[in-house]
Amino acid sequence: MSFITNNCTFRVLNKILITQCEPFACSENDLNEFFLKDCVAYSKDLFGKTYCFTLDKNPKKIVCAFTISNDSIKAKLLPKVSQNKLNRKINNQKRSLKSYPAVLIGRLGVNTNFEGNGIGQELMNFVKAWFIDEENKTGCRFLVVDSYNKERPISYYSKNGFKFIFDSEEEEKEYSGIISDDPLNTRLMYFDLILLATGN
Repeated sequence: MSFITNNCTFRVLNKILITQCEPFACSENDLNEFFLKDCVAYSKDLFGKTYCFTLDKNPKKIVCAFTISNDSIKAKLLPKVSQNKLNRKINNQKRSLKSYPAVLIGRLGVNTNFEGNGIGQELMNFVKAWFIDEENKTGCRFLVVDSYNKERPISYYSKNGFKFIFDSEEEEKEYSGIISDDPLNTRLMYFDLILLATGN
C-alpha cells in the first residue's frame, strides 16, 4: 500500500501552489532553493516540469517533489563498455540508433518530516510507472539522473535499480571533458524501463 497515492494528491508545483504551501524542506539545501524559487522559471523556459504530492490532511504540506525533462543517452559517443551495458536489452535492430530516448530526473526530494518512511521508494516507483503507462505521451526507454556523488543519494538510486553509465569517475571525466583530480560532484546513472515494461 502506497502512502503517497492513498494519502496525498499529485499536483503540478507552480507559483500559486508554492505561495499557498508551507516551505518545502528536504535534506539538500540546493534542492529546497530550487523547489521554492527556481522551478517556476525552469518550467516557464520549457526546461522541465516540476510535480509534487501534497498531504490530503494538510494540503499546505508538500510531502515530496520531483522535476523531469526530456533527455537522451547518446550511446554512440559512449565508451564500448558503457555501450555494451546499455545495449544488453536493446533489440539488435535498434542498436544502430545514435541515441536512446530518456527522461531526466533533474531534482527529487522528500520532505524531512517524511524521511525514513519509504516515501522516496514510493516516489521512484510512481515515476517509473508513469513512463511505462500506455497513456504516456512520449517514448522513453531510460530514466537518467545526475546523482549527487555522495553516499546517501548514490545508495538511494542504486537501491532503486539505477546503474552507473560509466564504470569509473575517471571514465566519466574523460567523456565529459573534465580535467581535474577532484572527485566529481555528480555521477550519471540510468534505469532501463524495459525491465518493468516486460517484467524481466
